[in-house]
Amino acid sequence: MKLDLLAFGAHPDDIELSCAGTIAKEVARGKKVGVIDLTRGELGTRGTAETRDQEAADASKILGLEIRENLKFKDGFFVNNEAHQLEIIRSLRKYKPEIVFCNAINDRHIDHGKGSSLVSDACFLSGLRKIETSEDGAGQEPWRPKHVYHYIQWKNITPDIVVDITGYMDVKMNSVKAYKTQFFDRESKEPNTPISSDNFFDSITYRARDLGRLIGTEHAEGFTVERYPAVDSIFDLI
Repeated sequence: MKLDLLAFGAHPDDIELSCAGTIAKEVARGKKVGVIDLTRGELGTRGTAETRDQEAADASKILGLEIRENLKFKDGFFVNNEAHQLEIIRSLRKYKPEIVFCNAINDRHIDHGKGSSLVSDACFLSGLRKIETSEDGAGQEPWRPKHVYHYIQWKNITPDIVVDITGYMDVKMNSVKAYKTQFFDRESKEPNTPISSDNFFDSITYRARDLGRLIGTEHAEGFTVERYPAVDSIFDLI
């Protein structure tokens, strides 16, 4: 299956927190979108790997994803090396996305920066024909996405591009709230974490509203880029 957009996250819920509005909008426009989680989030303070599996499946339905896979890298300890790069390359060559989303280039959680560089490097390497990979016993053709965009997570990184997600904020927040063990729940007996307070939900909404304010819309999400964004006409900018 060829995808238009493939989003990678170091942990289940990275995508939902950071770029779910953009994904929901593109799905509504008929684009085929998939998500690949690098780890099962097994080191998370709250919940378990099994509960995260189910929560990711629930969030995927909310977002209307074509596929969602988990590469089961070791949470907290995966590295940007050949073995991990080859796993990403196999996924890229399998789904042939035009656009790839990946983690923030620098963030509070060490896996986010590692995941960012790992996926970005694999996107380049995937286009090299002398790197051989296979899927179900058949050799894969080289594939390099046209664009790699890094979404914004915990830190307030200044975006290079901003996407209007007006009308899709409810879908985004519903996909976030699918991770019931991770976020605010008045009845939960789990330990408190930096993302489990009610205020954290407010911070997600505030960031989207603030970026929307800056571009004259209601809600928006920001991304950083690896090369200059380009438009066909200056009038294409909103």
